[in-house]
Amino acid sequence: MLDQFHRRATGRTLVMGVVNVTPDSFSDGGDFADAEAAIAHGVALAAEGADILDVGGESTRPGATEVDAETECRRILPVIAGLARRTAVTLSVDTYKAAVAEAALAAGARIINDVWGLQREPEIAPIAAAHGAAVVASHWEREARTPATILDAVLRFFERSLAIARRAGVPDDRIVLDPGLGFNKTGAENLALLAHLDRIVALGFPVLVGASRKRFIGELTGKPPKERTMGSVGAHVVAATKGASIVRVHDVAAHRQALSVADAVLAAQEHR
Repeated sequence: MLDQFHRRATGRTLVMGVVNVTPDSFSDGGDFADAEAAIAHGVALAAEGADILDVGGESTRPGATEVDAETECRRILPVIAGLARRTAVTLSVDTYKAAVAEAALAAGARIINDVWGLQREPEIAPIAAAHGAAVVASHWEREARTPATILDAVLRFFERSLAIARRAGVPDDRIVLDPGLGFNKTGAENLALLAHLDRIVALGFPVLVGASRKRFIGELTGKPPKERTMGSVGAHVVAATKGASIVRVHDVAAHRQALSVADAVLAAQEHR
């Protein structure tokens, strides 16, 4: 499965489009809370060039209220099932809850995107293994760090996530790593991770970067969330040059256009 996601094999940066089925996400909360609206949005993102659609039913913005598994399933399962019928792109579920992940995989998802890196509910890993699903292990922990220590903290965190996945029987070729930009990180820490992303890429796994509309983009540009497209594109082009295989975005068309150029330049560099 690794060849489906790794830029080493695909020769391009894959675009994961965000489908938030929530009333309170930081960037588009409530815009697609209705199932039919969310399905239509996902279909539109696929038409714009999304390779993967990531469906989430719980906001992970700072201060967001957690929802129970039943509520999360009620929000996302009709959307995943509808997108499975109406698109051919790979579907991902954005959840850390084992029960939600299992229901989403049964509905048509093929990737579990866990913002807690399989460490909040480790039983999510055996579920992925049983379904032959891929997992995205994202870094998110509450320990205090600095820009000078953030990379080492992320690498240690990934060691624990990889151990959980492997013990559960998830093969390495179904694991993607995500440094978790914006998750309990300062702007300086986010920039440090982007600057040294090649150290994470060197672990050999496909790396996903999700900078889209994040607060540090707003700090740098002075723009509100829905006006951060160009700043997000800039961050993701940098990530691509550092070896990222996947970028998770709200604005698919703009990213697909920019990355088509960045990927062509990277290919030319490799073949000089």
